[in-house]
Amino acid sequence: MHQSKLWIPTLREVPSDAEAKSHSLMLRAGLIRQLAAGIYSFLPLGWRVLNKVSQIVREEMDRIETQEVLMPAMQPAELWQESGRYAVYGDELIRFRDRHDREFALGPTHEEVITTLIRNEISSYRQLPISIYQIQTKYRDERRPRFGLLRGREFLMKDAYSFDASWEGLNETYWKMHGAYCRIFDRIGLNYRAVEADAGAIGGSGETHEFMALSDIGEDTIISCVECDYAANLEKAEFFQSQETATESDKSPASCYEKIHTPQTHTIEQLVQSLDRTANSFIKTLIFVADGEPIAVLVRGDHEVNETKVKNYLGAEEIELANADIVLNVTGAPFGFAGPLNLAIPLLVDREVAGMTSGIVGANEVDYHLINIQPSRDFSIEEIGDFRNANQDDVCPRCKGNLHFSRGIEIGHVFKLGTKYSEKLGGKFLDQTGKEQWMIMGCYGIGVSRLLSAIVEQSNDLNGIIWPRSIAPYQVHLIPVSVKDSTQMELSELLYSRLISAGIEVLIDDRDERPGVKFKDADLIGIPIQVIVGKLAGDGFVEFKERRTPADKIAISIEDAFLRITELINS
Repeated sequence: MHQSKLWIPTLREVPSDAEAKSHSLMLRAGLIRQLAAGIYSFLPLGWRVLNKVSQIVREEMDRIETQEVLMPAMQPAELWQESGRYAVYGDELIRFRDRHDREFALGPTHEEVITTLIRNEISSYRQLPISIYQIQTKYRDERRPRFGLLRGREFLMKDAYSFDASWEGLNETYWKMHGAYCRIFDRIGLNYRAVEADAGAIGGSGETHEFMALSDIGEDTIISCVECDYAANLEKAEFFQSQETATESDKSPASCYEKIHTPQTHTIEQLVQSLDRTANSFIKTLIFVADGEPIAVLVRGDHEVNETKVKNYLGAEEIELANADIVLNVTGAPFGFAGPLNLAIPLLVDREVAGMTSGIVGANEVDYHLINIQPSRDFSIEEIGDFRNANQDDVCPRCKGNLHFSRGIEIGHVFKLGTKYSEKLGGKFLDQTGKEQWMIMGCYGIGVSRLLSAIVEQSNDLNGIIWPRSIAPYQVHLIPVSVKDSTQMELSELLYSRLISAGIEVLIDDRDERPGVKFKDADLIGIPIQVIVGKLAGDGFVEFKERRTPADKIAISIEDAFLRITELINS
């Protein structure tokens, strides 16, 4: 392609609304343009990269005999009501009515649609297993779209669904998908981790793994062991818990508790300073509302409540922190003074609180706390569990190695759904004995458009993007320094023609621009191989460099350049 004919609207200045490096670089390199918050157009270079990523996804899905379809984006609301997810998805589900006043939703995911399709077409175990996938635009009304393609309201996604006759069959399909995902992310050059995760709104009753691209901009926290292969996201992460919990107050617990005056002392930080105690001497009592009912969760003062663990323990659909009015009504005190004594609501006690000999709690009275509280003596510890986030000083639950915290961008997720959707939507088949059984389902998603941002976050330098060869918009950028120099142009067009004939994708910068402009644009858009045709053209030489290692630029003959390029591309 001749660059004079290609639309690449590059920008010199960093866009003021770009919060992430990938967002800024993709705007500056002319890959995308925003139409509205969280909604983007893909320009020619961005569309080429997106298609290459999609093709790699297709190749790996086809490799494990998963069949491609295309399902409607418009989904009848009654399907979502039938599955029970209409209310669960909440405001993220974009809803509308047609001219006949029938309610629809724009699909954020397709579990309901695919289950309905398969139940109407498949009735016998002889037709199973079957795996289906699509690459399609999805819609979610994000409360706060941000970071460009990383959190949008309209995005391209690969979603796949499997239907098996047994749990053993699902397990085999699940790990085939897991392997395909690893190959996809390897091929596009990502640094990623597969981590144990929570199923969230998709649901299910079996294993689930998230695939995380490691990045400081990531909104998810990854906990991994430095000694073994254990890795999980923060919602799911476990840790080794010793049988004993030591605190300052444990040394000599008093026979009864005492109320002390703590005016204007609402937080653990304030209490630590005011009472000259360490944070692990305190017991935090946090009031939540789970499916409309208030509960109290108790964790140590140096820990944070893990809402997902609490939600899963209760089997709740929704959980959120109680507002000030509910806290006052339940405890008789405002925020900062809640305690577990004499509460008429369920108490969920974290294991390490249950193991404390004594601690300090809120007195359920404004400006007062209680010291020398003994959990086993002073309040109920019937409901004990792991209700907290992992901490930096925790150790691996498998090998007791050190846990490492990092940030990640979710790029894929695989779930064992089991019969969650087949039971609700009537997905049955007849087994070998003629008896009806529920289909055993799995679902598997990849954020295809999101992958572009994840790649750019990991592959860039001060000058611009550095595309991996497998997904670069073009494989070679041919840059004649001066289009007015006939020798340079003849050599450039000769090399261009030879490379095109060899099946290599080449962008030739035939614009009448200053060399500095050309070089800056070339580094910004990040094509992996650059060939500069300049003052050495008369001797049949060019300058060759790889975008990833610009300092290694060398002068070679045009024939050597051709051989080197074809060798790199074919490898």
